[in-house]
Amino acid sequence: MNDPIRIGSLYPGRIQPGTLHQVKNSGLPKSQDTTFEEMLQDRLLHFSNHAVKRLEQRGIRLQPEQLHQIESAIDDAAAKGAKDSLILMKDMALIVNVHNRTVVTAMDGNSMKGNVFTQIDSAVIIS
Repeated sequence: MNDPIRIGSLYPGRIQPGTLHQVKNSGLPKSQDTTFEEMLQDRLLHFSNHAVKRLEQRGIRLQPEQLHQIESAIDDAAAKGAKDSLILMKDMALIVNVHNRTVVTAMDGNSMKGNVFTQIDSAVIIS
């Protein structure tokens, strides 16, 4: 009656104490294991090096409100299944890769005149 009880000796085989409470892999894709930082990065608006150069060359400065409008336009395009979208604002145009949330290039009103936009599958007009 005075025999000590050892953890793990109550179960047959080699079961360790923490084994019963381990979360088993449910076969879900790795995307379920993403961190908050990764999720945040997926939601942020990115600018390619080319787009940054074009914004600087053309003197385009984006205000926080405009950035919010662009993000909203990307959300709308993504909801419709768009891949590459033209976003038209009052005096500028942006080509955006919707899946990566990346502005690929940007142009002002003067640069838009007489231009043909290719390799896009959608357009979002922001008034």
